[in-house]
Amino acid sequence: MSSRRRVWPGSPYPLGATWDGNGVNFALFSAHAEKVELCLFDRQGHREVERIALPEYTDEVWHGYIPDARPGLLYGYRVYGPYDPLRGHRFNPHKLLIDPYAKALSGPLEWSDTHFGFRIGSTRQDLMIDKRDNARFMPKCRVVDTAFTWGNDRRPNVPWPESIIYEVHVRGHTMRHPAVEAQYRGTFLGLAQPTVIDHLKRLGVTTIELMPVHAIVDERHLVDKGLRNYWGYNPICFFAADPRYYGASPHGDFKTMVQRFHDAGLEVVLDVVYNHTAEGNHLGPTLSYRGIDNASYYRLVPGQERWYENFSGCGNTLNLRHPRVLQMVTDSLRYWVEEMHVDGFRFDLAASLAREKAGFDGGSGFLDSVRQDPVLNRVKLISEPWDLGGDGYRLGAFPPGWSEWNGRYRDTVRRFWRGDGGLIGDLASRLTGSSDLFGWGGRRPWASMNFVTAHDGYTLRDLVTFERKHNEANGEGNRDGDDANYAWNCGHEGETPYVEIRKLRAQQRRNMIATLLLSQGVPMLLAGDELGRTQHGNNNAYCQDNEVGWVDWTNIEPEMLEFVRALVALRRAHPVFRRPRFFQGRRFPGSTLKDITWITPEGREMGEADWTLPYARSLGFILSGESCTGDSASGVHEADDTFLVLLNAYTETIPYTLPPAEVAHSWEVVVDTAVGGMHETYLAGTRFPLKARSLAVLKRGGMVKAR
Repeated sequence: MSSRRRVWPGSPYPLGATWDGNGVNFALFSAHAEKVELCLFDRQGHREVERIALPEYTDEVWHGYIPDARPGLLYGYRVYGPYDPLRGHRFNPHKLLIDPYAKALSGPLEWSDTHFGFRIGSTRQDLMIDKRDNARFMPKCRVVDTAFTWGNDRRPNVPWPESIIYEVHVRGHTMRHPAVEAQYRGTFLGLAQPTVIDHLKRLGVTTIELMPVHAIVDERHLVDKGLRNYWGYNPICFFAADPRYYGASPHGDFKTMVQRFHDAGLEVVLDVVYNHTAEGNHLGPTLSYRGIDNASYYRLVPGQERWYENFSGCGNTLNLRHPRVLQMVTDSLRYWVEEMHVDGFRFDLAASLAREKAGFDGGSGFLDSVRQDPVLNRVKLISEPWDLGGDGYRLGAFPPGWSEWNGRYRDTVRRFWRGDGGLIGDLASRLTGSSDLFGWGGRRPWASMNFVTAHDGYTLRDLVTFERKHNEANGEGNRDGDDANYAWNCGHEGETPYVEIRKLRAQQRRNMIATLLLSQGVPMLLAGDELGRTQHGNNNAYCQDNEVGWVDWTNIEPEMLEFVRALVALRRAHPVFRRPRFFQGRRFPGSTLKDITWITPEGREMGEADWTLPYARSLGFILSGESCTGDSASGVHEADDTFLVLLNAYTETIPYTLPPAEVAHSWEVVVDTAVGGMHETYLAGTRFPLKARSLAVLKRGGMVKAR
């Protein structure tokens, strides 16, 4: 298939297909290829109309410039080189490949045996090359014009201590929203509708964390069962948004969404998956990186390069030790910040990104690159600080500048409220920002990203309704999903008509939401928890692109919604709940109280023996508002109200003796999860009846009601 177009040498930079107003430059990295062909397709992507051998090879980049190419052009690559899996090479020019830097994809991937670089069914498995062409079943890359009128778009730049994260699935959030027009449901523009943004504003969150939006592949075994990868943790291209989330304009729709969020003062953070790709293990398909330069893009087992190192649990791990692969990841991040105006990232299985030859390294090439980058070090960086490697749990080990998903916070809070004993010492650390994990290198409480529920696991309602996972709909015999959920069903598995159990479940949800929003650090809410959302006990709804995984806006719980709004408002109104520095357990100059004082039910300050009581299931502490920001060294202090916070996970009421008159004349109840928040006032030194399985917050001062 000969070329009919003029082809100029072009430039090795930038990588990808770049429209400059006159033509398109194509550049593809491959250190081990022998030839690279650019394949052009008709407007529908059905027919390959032309192949052009890229004429230049500079610094391991193949490149060429087509002066008469325009945005909208559909293309892919065929890359020639050795097919030698034993040496880590899997070139196969019979397979059309996706450009790793493609800014948009056209058409779906249709599963076919032709996607595999080896002959399926061969007794030699992946060692025998397959010469069937797969182009008709492949998505095509699209040349794009990224121009967009941003106007005066301004980043909200919400400070970390003031941030409240809201984890959202783009599709699931609006598929059942009655106020969103059908044509926009499940898309970026659906999420940007005024009624959706109004809900977020009234809720009081500051930062929207979108589950993965990069282009993905639905795994073949899911498609065969009539399912799809709903969550999106199976990427194939890190510069393109998945087509399921937009209409006619892949860039315009996303940018419009970001612009509207920014106009409302809301940040947009992307959950990104750079730890692996959809090509899987050595028996996976050849769709992009594997066929472009397998030995460079992936971590291969040293000395056994046929096999992949699998720290992701998905068959492969991207090789960020290679400078060009590291460049691809950082180029992608900068692209989403500079071109798409996002405000930060949450990195899935981030420990794998920081692995060097000897394992996780806090000074890895990836972490160092991000830390020094003038674009990336100014946005929010959130790690999921683990992977599936033997040494992969690295909570607290990421460098300054990062916030980390605190899985220990989640587990401790869940266990405490289900009634486990001997946890108050650990609970105290989690409530105060986990300084035992993050109190080094000048890190602050916001290094702890606190959460009780997230996409991976139960919703808040299911956490108090099911003790056993119910993942049968996933078609894996209920073997998938985590078994260690630390859930308590309040005495009955599943939904129940019994009023007392339903009341207790609602109270338990209030307990956990209040705990989350009153803890130091950055709270993260799972979308729909404020509405009473359920997945019917499915704790791994990754493939449930249906009513199981979608938020139900037609059957909400108004009482829960109002409670969450009130707790968010309390947190935002009082800096004592979001201190920028860790507690020091002492008085600052001019203060009458320590910054935090832990008290027993008898009203005295806790001693060492009190912390080790195995039967203890209650905890109380005074948060001093006299110097709730700053520290003794800074000399800068901001006054706030002083609060008493009481938690009781015991099965009976525990009377708490309130602090004496030297501390406060009276205490006003502003939160009581047992009764919904009656604003009674109690005299200093009297007893407050902290109900069974409840949390209460009392504010110092206020008028005493006549009794």
